[in-house]
Formats: sequence, C-alpha cells, structure tokens
Amino acid sequence: MTQHNYALDHSQAEQQEVSRVLRNTYGLLAITLAFSGLVAYFSQQANLPYPNIFVVLIGFYGLFFLTVKLRNSGWGLVSTLALTGFMGYTLGPILNRYLGMANGAEVISSAFAMTALVFCGLSAYVLTTRKDMSFLSGFITAGFFVLLGAVVASFFFQISGLQLAISAGFVLFSSVCILYQTSAIIHGGERNYILATISLYVSIYNLFVSLLQLFGIMGSDD
Repeated sequence: MTQHNYALDHSQAEQQEVSRVLRNTYGLLAITLAFSGLVAYFSQQANLPYPNIFVVLIGFYGLFFLTVKLRNSGWGLVSTLALTGFMGYTLGPILNRYLGMANGAEVISSAFAMTALVFCGLSAYVLTTRKDMSFLSGFITAGFFVLLGAVVASFFFQISGLQLAISAGFVLFSSVCILYQTSAIIHGGERNYILATISLYVSIYNLFVSLLQLFGIMGSDD
C-alpha cells in the first residue's frame, strides 16, 4: 500500500513538473516570438542590410551557447531575448527581399500561415497522443549533416533544383525537431524551459524561412 501511494505521488509530481515546463515554455515562446517579430518589423521598416554571414554565425552560435550556459539563472532569460531579437533582426532584410517581389506579400502571408498551422498541428498531435518521439533523434542527427553538406555544396556548385530541395529538407527537419522537442518535455527528456524554448524557436524560425524560400521559388516559376 505504501509503495502504491509512493508511486501515485511520484506520478502526480511528474505530471505537475511536465505541466510547469510546458506552461513556462509556451509562455516564454510566445514572448520571444512577439519580441522577435517586433524587432523584425523595425529592421524591415529601417531597411537594414542583411549582416555578413560570419556575423550571423558568430551572433547566433555565440548567443545560443551563452543561453545554454546561463539556462539555470535569470540571465538565461536575458540571453534568450538577445538571441531571438538578433534572429528577428536578420529576418527583417529577408522580408524586404520578398516584399520586392510582385507577389511578395502573398508569399510572406502564406509562409506565416503555414508555419502557424504546422507548429500548432504537430504540437497538438504530440500533446494529445502523448507519443514518445525519442526514436527521431537518429533522424535529426543524420538530417543535420545531410542538410549541412547540401548547404556547403550549394556554395560551390550550381545544381538545378538544389535550393528547392534544401528548403524542402529544412521544412521536414524543422517539423521533426518540433515533434521531438515537444515529446521530450512530456516524457521527461527536457526539464529546462529555457532550452526547450530556444529549441522550438529555432525550429519555427527555420520552418518559416524555408517556407518563404519554397513559396518564393514556386511563385517565381509561374
């Protein structure tokens, strides 16, 4: 009887912890998305240039690893906002590039709507079914290196359809990452809501940018 009560209490504590992490993650994610969108708007309105690729890489990875290091302190929230704000800044020039197209506004609105639909749909699926998606870790690792190789190849070779394939690959990769990260929160693989937030944010950012590229390429072919 005592063991049964202990198991019940432990299960209830686990559920409370999962609920806490989910609540904090989605709360912080909403804040970072709003802040990032605001920064992207000002960046777009100011017509700021897209930063040098090295600035982007150093800024992103520097702030990402800083956030990982500070994840257990209040400063982790500050670095999270700095990271997502920086990514919002890089998004402004990208939006301006598409707004320069004849159907740019339609491309952006379609990519935004599709990103919201994919994220909400995948999250709802995992939260409803509570399936363990840990088996996707191998696919994520392999997908990362495949996409990295394809991106590097695109710098040196002008292969027809390669950019389209890369964008489609990132859409799939980001979708799998959303499934995996949401499942990790539910099943105890992730207990730090700051790490969970930045993981989901990066997946959403990549998903949106990749859909922009896909819709932009398809629109330019018409």
